[in-house]
Amino acid sequence: MMTTLLKVEKIQTYIEQFHILQGVDFEAKQGEVTVLLGRNGAGKTTTLRSVMGLNPPQKGRVIFDGEEITGLATYEIANKGIGYVPEDQGVFGELTVEENMKVAMKRNDDTTREKLDWILDLFPDLKTYWKKRGGNLSGGQKQMLAISRAYINNSRLLLIDEPSKGLAPIMVEKVMNSIQEMKKETTIILVEQNFYMASTIGDCFYILDDGRSVHQGLMHELKEDEELKRNYLGIA
Repeated sequence: MMTTLLKVEKIQTYIEQFHILQGVDFEAKQGEVTVLLGRNGAGKTTTLRSVMGLNPPQKGRVIFDGEEITGLATYEIANKGIGYVPEDQGVFGELTVEENMKVAMKRNDDTTREKLDWILDLFPDLKTYWKKRGGNLSGGQKQMLAISRAYINNSRLLLIDEPSKGLAPIMVEKVMNSIQEMKKETTIILVEQNFYMASTIGDCFYILDDGRSVHQGLMHELKEDEELKRNYLGIA
């Protein structure tokens, strides 16, 4: 039986005067990819930001590995073992790939160096452009770098927001394949509008609508549910 690594209980989050999340519930099982789905504006990005403490929930609880982390500072949440890949990637454009990775690395020990070797085998483009500035990378290469920075430390959980956004199809395939490899090593919560990518990688899903969790289940079941996809995801 899979262990629950992250449990989000009825969180409500405001951004200024706007009540964005109005009751989001979901769980992420260890070793699985949990996909958050929904139309634009449903609250998916805010959910990830709430877990990370960037937009702290005003109500509800976030529990990671049995410990409540609601209200902790973002750096404290990261130190618990949660990595975050934002929608805009957050790559330092003036720094090289090498410098971007060094900035992200909390340690320079054998374990971290072994993980870096594993990452560079997974993302050979980063090895090729190791001395190139982050701002000069392609969109797909920036996404690879952003994911690598989040994973280089001992991240037991990765939150990845829209990794296929704006990428050419060939780069979408590369990123998708890399996430499938990372799935063997860590637990992932994925926000993704590309249903093909989400349904290929994901084990289970939660659908958000107007800031609430409205449906959940196994991804292979959602693939066959045309009504649910049409009503909540706009997929004909």
